[in-house]
Amino acid sequence: MLTLRRHRTPDLPGVVGSARLDRRTKNLTKRLRPGDVAIIDHIDLDRVSAETLIGCQVAAVVNVAPSVSGRYPNLGPELLVRAGVPLVDDVDPEVFVRVGEGDRVRLSGGVLYAGEVPIARGVEQSIASVAQAMEDARAGLAVQLEAFAGNTMEFLRRERELLLDGVGVPHIRTALEGRHVLLVVRGYHYREDLKVLRSYIREYRPVFVGVDGGADALLEEGYRPDVIVGDMDSVSDAALASGAELVVHAYRDGRAPGLARVESLGLEATLFPAAGTSEDVAMLLADSKGASLIVAVGTHATLVEFLDKGRAGMASTFLTRLRVGSKLVDAKGVSRLYRSRISTSSLLLLILATLLTLAIALSVSTTGRIYLTYLGAWWDDLTFALRELLN
Repeated sequence: MLTLRRHRTPDLPGVVGSARLDRRTKNLTKRLRPGDVAIIDHIDLDRVSAETLIGCQVAAVVNVAPSVSGRYPNLGPELLVRAGVPLVDDVDPEVFVRVGEGDRVRLSGGVLYAGEVPIARGVEQSIASVAQAMEDARAGLAVQLEAFAGNTMEFLRRERELLLDGVGVPHIRTALEGRHVLLVVRGYHYREDLKVLRSYIREYRPVFVGVDGGADALLEEGYRPDVIVGDMDSVSDAALASGAELVVHAYRDGRAPGLARVESLGLEATLFPAAGTSEDVAMLLADSKGASLIVAVGTHATLVEFLDKGRAGMASTFLTRLRVGSKLVDAKGVSRLYRSRISTSSLLLLILATLLTLAIALSVSTTGRIYLTYLGAWWDDLTFALRELLN
C-alpha cells in the first residue's frame, strides 16, 4: 500500500493540503503534487483515473459527482479507499466557485473547510460503503449490457465501411507491412507490461505506436515512438517533437482540435477522421497497413474494462477488436507465452559443445598436441608459483 503524505494541523482534525480543481480528472492529474487535495467532477470514477490519483500521492479526493452511481461496478473508488486516500462524494458543485486553485483546505468527516469555516459537505466513503455500492451496482449490470449492445450496433451502422473495408484509412510514411506493431495506451498496468516485454522488443524490434499519452509511456521506458496517434490532448510536447510520425484523430465531420496544437509546434500531421476512440483508430491503422501482429499494451480487453471506461464509445473498441481478429494480442498474453528463441540452457550447451570440439581438435592434431604440451607446462608453472606464494 502506498504511504501518502498527510499534512495535519496540531489543533484541527483532518487532512490539510492545497486544493487543485478541474472537472476533467485527466487534466487535473497533470498539475497534482504530493499532498494536494484533488477536487473533481467524475461520475463513476474509473480504475485508470484512480491509479493516477494514487500515483500523484494526493492527500484526499473530493468528488462533486457520485464515484459509484450504481450503473455498473466501476473499479476506481475501491482502489482509492484501499490505498488510504479519503474520498468524499456528492459535494455541492459550488465548491468550484468557493475554492480557488492552490487554496489551503482541510477535509474532515466529509466536510471541506477553509480554516475553521465549512465550505462544502459530502458523503465520506469507506471500504464498507464502497463495497455495498459495488454490490448494488452489479444488480444494474444487465441494463448497461443492453445499452452497450445498442451502442455497438449503432457504431457498426455508422462505420461499417471503415470497419469492413478500411475505407478512409489515411496513408502514412512509416512502413508496417509484415512487421510487428507494439501499440501502447497509457491504461491498465502499462508500465508493468512494457517491462516484461523487454526481451520481446529486443528480439523482434516492433514498430512503436503510442496512443496519445502512450507515447510518453514509451519515452519513459527508453523507447522512441515511431507513430503517435490520438487527439493530442494528453501527450507531451517532448513526445510530439520526438521525430515520430503524427496521426491526429479527427471527428467524423473533419474537425480536429488537436491539429492546432501540432501546428503550433511547427510539426506536420496526417488526419484520420473516425468515430470511436483513438485506441480504435490506432488498431485499424496498423491492421489496414499490413502489420503481421499487433501487441497491445494498456488497452481495454475485458467487458468490465469496457464498462469501467464509462463511455458509450467503448462499443467501438469491442468492434475494432473483432475486426482486427487474431492479429491482436494482449501484452499480458505475450509476456506469459513468449520465451526468447535462445534459452540460457541452450546457450550453455552451445558453449560446452564448442569447448569440447576444440579440446578434441587439439588432442588429435600434431600442432594441437604441441599447444597442449605448452599449456600443461604453463599450468605446472602456475600451480608451483601459487604453492610457493602460499608457503
